[in-house]
Amino acid sequence: MDITRRTLTLGLGAMGVLAGCGNGIGSTGSNTIDARVDSTLSQMYTQFPGTVDLAQKASGLLVMPLVTEAGLGLGGAYGRGALRVGGSTVDYYSMVKGSGGLQIGAHQYAHVLFFMTQEALLNFRRSPGWAAGANIEYATPEQGETLAAETTTSMAPVIAVIFGQSGLRVGATLEGTKYTRIIP
Repeated sequence: MDITRRTLTLGLGAMGVLAGCGNGIGSTGSNTIDARVDSTLSQMYTQFPGTVDLAQKASGLLVMPLVTEAGLGLGGAYGRGALRVGGSTVDYYSMVKGSGGLQIGAHQYAHVLFFMTQEALLNFRRSPGWAAGANIEYATPEQGETLAAETTTSMAPVIAVIFGQSGLRVGATLEGTKYTRIIP
């Protein structure tokens, strides 16, 4: 695909608008983020009971209650959430993602990163901007199925669960996504 200056400008502008929207969380503060994180975890535990055991084994959870992703040639995604350690919020994070290629549409989803080792959690927290990449194991449960954490999955340092998808865009991955600590 040949990217022109106009396409690049439109794509970056769309990403800016998407980031500015803040998914309805941005300006309302930490109490709203925490309430949405609680609701998201409750929904996940109800729909996928296997995640309860996974959460109990995890060193920490990064919960993104609402991620909005849109693209037309160039695309982007934005969301805000909280890092929970021992059941309590310790930090707030935003996530951004940029993409290019043959794509059209928009969708929203929730995702939870389970940090299965203390080392993975410490690397995440010490990083000024952590980028999701090949070290994430995806556990994408189908509607009505229970999530089974297999031996290989449970040995992964970071496990991502993506659920609650709605919209008209196919696929949701976290590779190329950058997480940054924020002050809501």
